[in-house]
Amino acid sequence: MEKFIRLTGVAAPLPRPNIDTDAIIPSREMKRVSKEGLGEGLFADWRYSDVAARVPNPDFVLNRPPFDRAPILIGGANFGCGSSREHAVWALKDYGVRCVIAPSFGAIFQGNCVRNGILPLVLAEGHVTALAAAADHRPLTIDLDALTVTLPSGDALTFTIPPADRQMLLEGLDPIGVTLKRLPAIIAFEADHLSRHSWI
Repeated sequence: MEKFIRLTGVAAPLPRPNIDTDAIIPSREMKRVSKEGLGEGLFADWRYSDVAARVPNPDFVLNRPPFDRAPILIGGANFGCGSSREHAVWALKDYGVRCVIAPSFGAIFQGNCVRNGILPLVLAEGHVTALAAAADHRPLTIDLDALTVTLPSGDALTFTIPPADRQMLLEGLDPIGVTLKRLPAIIAFEADHLSRHSWI
């Protein structure tokens, strides 16, 4: 998994509250046998005026430059609520999103983000609203090590994230990678356990 340390990029504003996982990727878009290509179905009902023919809706933010390849998405409160489908995070990642900024997230979605290398960045609702209103071609810089969001003006906002989540993102580790950091201790335990219970 790619490490998340520092990200500079344009932020696409999508400040609707309660954007659920079915809006992020409708169930009919989850027919692939791998994570690759899921970005095509990201926000399919909003991105396309004709979903079957993949005709872009010119009014949707991700179809308009410079937001069409933004690595940062600004959402509304309770972003990623609804079902626990991990495909929603996979679709965002496949599309190129590395960070979602919102006042709050659905709990399962938030955890899925961290475990797939996307930073779910929580800011106060007033800050999120102001960021969305001011979003343009000028990039934001997100520094996970310093826990700051630097605005185009040069001003910086601070944020918090659970230490374990921060460490996973900084090191680029999924849950298996976190477990493997303890591999020497696991091997030593198994050897000791077997020596004391050779009959197993």
